[in-house]
Amino acid sequence: MKWKLLSSLVVVMLAAGAAWGKDAVMSQAQATFKPVPAKPPVLKNNPATPGKVELGRMLFFEPRLSSSYLISCNTCHNVGLGGVDLQETSTGHGWQKGPRNAPTVLNSVYNLAQFWDGRAEDLAAQAKGPVQASVEMHNTPARVVETLTSIPGYLPLFKKAFPRDKDPITFDNMAKAIEVFEATLITPDARFDRFLKGNPKALSAKEQQGLKLFMAKGCSVCHNGVNIGGAGYFTFGVKENPAADVRPTEDLGRFKVTNTAADRYVFKAPSLRNIELTPPYFHSGKVWKLSDAVKIMGTAQIGISINDDETGKIVAFLLTLNGRQPHIVYPIMPPDSNATPKPAL
Repeated sequence: MKWKLLSSLVVVMLAAGAAWGKDAVMSQAQATFKPVPAKPPVLKNNPATPGKVELGRMLFFEPRLSSSYLISCNTCHNVGLGGVDLQETSTGHGWQKGPRNAPTVLNSVYNLAQFWDGRAEDLAAQAKGPVQASVEMHNTPARVVETLTSIPGYLPLFKKAFPRDKDPITFDNMAKAIEVFEATLITPDARFDRFLKGNPKALSAKEQQGLKLFMAKGCSVCHNGVNIGGAGYFTFGVKENPAADVRPTEDLGRFKVTNTAADRYVFKAPSLRNIELTPPYFHSGKVWKLSDAVKIMGTAQIGISINDDETGKIVAFLLTLNGRQPHIVYPIMPPDSNATPKPAL
């Protein structure tokens, strides 16, 4: 059913695209996409406060959340590199390699869920996963709490962030603090956002042609909204299965979450925000050139061949999605005490 619905939507958009005039490109784009807001959204059940954001910033860069004291959230989601690590799959505990490419943390608050398969409902749930994954940070909630409690400088920070809690240093509060910090990692004011706000000169003629092609060929069926993606799950290989290295046969995607046959090789459509900054592409991380990714999506998802000229124009449009990057000051961490556990290598 999913591929039939997707195919029907593509047909409709292809037909509509033939009739689009130059003046209609902006109005169609405004109906399909939304600019990144200037301020972070308000999180449900986890309101942000300055103290909570500050604690979350420190914990995001805190390598002692890992059992080795080597790996932090920023290791795989480097805020200086577009929120990624520029690896096919991330390097974790004991130099193990993870199974999937690390998606960007930037603008991730606008995704409907987290991870490629959507198994975490929000950023707080996501923050707990890598800490406990043996291939990533290889730690336990109890040891995290023991470590943070043993570092004297953290108690006043947790008390300020969670003033109503008698014992504020908990694994849940760690995740909540990281969540509110990560929600601030947004990238507004991309040139495309200025175009969406009504400035036709924000995009060149070639970039507007690429935008038109992006919508007319059906790319925006999956990549739309604020994040230009991240809002739905789709089969990777609607029309044609990608090569086995691009879509490894052993990674069944969302099927491992739902155990539903229709979810085999289904993944969350990734955000295309700042896409120039976040190679390699796809959950396998096997494609390094953005132009190659565009062509693969044409054959695999839409069942068409996108020629070099069209690809160049679509890529030109995609390069307008780079927003204003967050400027984050790397924190100075509080020192250990004699009670702090030693790193486990």
